[in-house]
Amino acid sequence: MCRWSCRHCCQKCYESSCCQSSEDEVEILGPFPAQTPPWLMASRSSEKDGDSVHTASDVPLTPRTNSPDGRRSSSDTSKSTYSLTRRISSLESRRPSSPLIDIKPIEFGVLSAKKEPIQPSVLRRTYTPDDYFRKFEPRLYSLDSSSDDVDSLTDEEILSRYQLGMLHFSTQYDLLHNHLMVRVIEARDLPPPISHDGARQDLAHSNPYVKICLLPDQKNSKQTAVKRKTQKPVFEERYTFEIPFLEAQRRTLLLTVVDFDKFSRHCVIGKVSVPLCEVDLVKGGHWWKALIPSSQNEVELGELLLSLNYLPSAGRLNVDIIRAKQLLQTDVSQGSDPFVKIQLVHGLKLVKTKKTSFLRGTIDPFYNESFSFKVPQEELENASLVFTVFGHNMKSSNDFIGRIVIGQYSSGPSESNHWRRMLNTHRTAVEQWHSLRSRAECDRVSPASLEVT
Repeated sequence: MCRWSCRHCCQKCYESSCCQSSEDEVEILGPFPAQTPPWLMASRSSEKDGDSVHTASDVPLTPRTNSPDGRRSSSDTSKSTYSLTRRISSLESRRPSSPLIDIKPIEFGVLSAKKEPIQPSVLRRTYTPDDYFRKFEPRLYSLDSSSDDVDSLTDEEILSRYQLGMLHFSTQYDLLHNHLMVRVIEARDLPPPISHDGARQDLAHSNPYVKICLLPDQKNSKQTAVKRKTQKPVFEERYTFEIPFLEAQRRTLLLTVVDFDKFSRHCVIGKVSVPLCEVDLVKGGHWWKALIPSSQNEVELGELLLSLNYLPSAGRLNVDIIRAKQLLQTDVSQGSDPFVKIQLVHGLKLVKTKKTSFLRGTIDPFYNESFSFKVPQEELENASLVFTVFGHNMKSSNDFIGRIVIGQYSSGPSESNHWRRMLNTHRTAVEQWHSLRSRAECDRVSPASLEVT
């Protein structure tokens, strides 16, 4: 629909020659294209009801206001056509023109003959010489860096760099009996001892011994005798490990040379590690290997196997001291004479003390001794058991080896777990291995350790 239309003929204004210019011409205002008038929609619906469909040429060109006789003369028709044409021309001259908006695609970038995709530029920082050299870490390029790969160095280079001495040993696997034999022969050029607390009396000679184990399992370890006051010890000791051949090829032989000191603490001199997959185990062989520094400066104190059982009806706490292994050696000549002292602490008060018998000349004692403490069920949560391993000494005070605390004031997560398992399973014995700790470590974390001697 255009802007002007006729109500009767619905033709465009310049084709409405049948109508005269009167109030029948209606201006439809609004957005273009104009919406259909309501009266036109009503007329179209009435035509559909009457089943009469007319085209533009079939619509009668008869205005609504006619003469009494129902006809119009030709002069009237020509006048109305001229009047309508003149009015249309005048209205078209006054009709405001619609603004034309030229919408073009917006392109980002630099206009050029060849339109190439332009990527966003990245701001680059200009580094000064100080910033450039600050990125380097000198420790990574130092010759003393602990991250160096010692496997790529020869024994002569390792010996000249660390100066920790050399170790002579041999290995061979026995297919008939399915065990690995390790022979520790001797060592040479060991460095002088190091005193950490000034308690060492002899700073010129070491008391070396060797610990042997198969990684990653370090619990099944062996230990040679201590050689007194020498930097060139001769051991000549053999040890066997019962292990299948295929399993042995997946293990790594670790030999650690340790300096024994009764009045201070045992210090690690150096270590040698040999992957057994790289050697011919059946044929065997002898090696001189240079010692390298070890990350473990102190020797482990050993392990203790305990069993706990509580009987609520009798109010009895039963403790079984089963065995210990790889205890710290306290005597140079005959190993150790270890025994275990058990002390019951209620809150922060010492209640009862008991101890096992001591076994002579061993660091792997078997006790299998049982002890019973009377502890009411309401006092069980406030109870603590302090286990201390000593080396028996006839001439002076006993030598401290290690300690753990189990109960209310446990010395570590392993001890707390053992006590919790015992509380949850009454009338059932609960066994667990525990690594011994130093006296200072136990005193720092457990108040019950401070109440005992």
